[in-house]
Order: sequence, then C-alpha cells, then structure tokens
Amino acid sequence: MKRREFLKTAALGAGALTFNCAGAAEPPAAGSFDAFEVVELGHTGLKFPRLMMGTGVRGGMRQCNLTRMGTDKAYALLRAAFDRGIRAFDLADLYGTHSFLLSALKGVKRSELCISSKIWFRTGGIPEQERPDADVVVARFLKEIGTDYLDLVQLHCVTEENWVANLQKQIEILETLKQKGVIRAHGVSCHSLPALQAAAKLPWTDSVHARINPYGLLMDGTAEKVLPVVKDIKAAGKGLIAMKILGEGKLGASEAKKLASLRYALTEARADWLLVGFDSAEQIDDLAACVRKVPRA
Repeated sequence: MKRREFLKTAALGAGALTFNCAGAAEPPAAGSFDAFEVVELGHTGLKFPRLMMGTGVRGGMRQCNLTRMGTDKAYALLRAAFDRGIRAFDLADLYGTHSFLLSALKGVKRSELCISSKIWFRTGGIPEQERPDADVVVARFLKEIGTDYLDLVQLHCVTEENWVANLQKQIEILETLKQKGVIRAHGVSCHSLPALQAAAKLPWTDSVHARINPYGLLMDGTAEKVLPVVKDIKAAGKGLIAMKILGEGKLGASEAKKLASLRYALTEARADWLLVGFDSAEQIDDLAACVRKVPRA
C-alpha cells in the first residue's frame, strides 16, 4: 500500500471508530495487536513484550525528563511500567538513567528484564571529552546499572555513511563481548538514511533502532525512502525497534495520526518492538490502548 493510500485509510478507520484510547485493562480485540505480546527481536533470541520504554525523553549530558523528576517519581514510573507489562527498557550513557532501573525494580529477577543501552562516540552529548573503547565503556555501564550482562548494546546516533569503517574497532570489541556473554546482542541507533542503509547490509548488526512514522517527522528521510530499508533489515533477520513513532509526541495530540503511526510501524514496517518514552503511567495506558485498536491485517 502506498503511503498516501495508507494515511487515507488509517484516518478513515480512526474516524469511523470515534476511538478513545482509554482503558488499558481491556483485552485486545480478536485480530488486533497487543502492546504486551511477547515478540522475538529479529533473530537475537531476545523475547520480550513488544512495547519498550525509552528513558531518554529530552535527554542529553546525562540528564533527561526521567532524571529531572527526582528519584521517587522516577522509580514510581519505572515500577508502574513494569507492573503494566513492560519488560524492555532503553537506557543510554547520554540519558544518565543507568542507576535508576534496577534500583526501581528491586526484587525483580534479572532474567525478566531486557536492559538495552547505547554508547556515545560523537563529540559533545556527554560531559567527558574522551571516548574510551567499547569494552571500557560497557564495563562502566555494568557497574552503573548493577548487572553482570546487558541484553543489547548499540552504537548511539550513528549518522555517517561510512560509520562501519570509522567504528570498526568498536564493532569488533562488541562482537568479542557478545562471544563472552557480557552482552547478548549488538547493533546501532541510526539517525541518517545512509547510516540506516549501511546497518541493513552489515551482517554484524543484530538489531537497529530506526526512526519510523508515515509522516516523515524527525525521520532519516521520507517514509517512502525509509520503508524499503527497514524491510531489508527485517528480511535479513535483524531486529527492528521502531522509534520516533509519534515524532517525539508531536503526533500524539491527534488520535487519527496516533493510530495511523502505530499501524504504519506494526503493519507496514513490521517492527518487532515499539520504543516510546513516557513521562507518566497514564501515557503508558493510553498507548497500550491505542495499540489494541490496530488490526493485524
């Protein structure tokens, strides 16, 4: 289905439903998606509910909305996410959220959680000037988080077309860490179309964070250019985690656009997991309810 036809159909469907996304406790309708359905991330072996919580809303210099709300409120939000069924959490050195997750989820078995983090190699973004190699950085991550392994580690905000050559040493180090069991999977978070295309072709890439919505908002290119690349990612057996689904909240005010964006990520891009940042438990409930309105076909 072409993007223009998809948007028209999705908008008509939303209007016909006069839909209200409230009511997180309601079960999904037959033939609809479920935010908390267990889905394998490509061929990584990571099997967790499809809704992944991002912790880096308005993130940078190891601060974000989650850290700025204070530990009590942050812990309550993380616990509310877990209690609702979220098991995968997206952290990053950039966000400063490493020390929050397991402190908030005391008593939860480590095997019940998917902990993902991202390494920042670009200039700026974090306080230090130095950019140590990935093995040094991952060792620090483990201490900060309080775990002996990470489920997914990614190279954060990759934009260069030749990132594979530029970061070859880090790629090799992460592969060694995977072979040792320190990390279970590795990949990249892409922020340009050439970088995304390179990730699709690279056998090393286990999983990709890709910016996906039908409106091209805060994406690496138009939806028409990005969609074939993410389809190649899926065809190669790589994990596909859809981010910027709601354009950092800019599409969330319109129920029709929200539903269209979720439908696009799930049925057109066929993303394995949906990565969304939340500032409240009510936002989690609302998105979960919206996902239940998305038909599988």
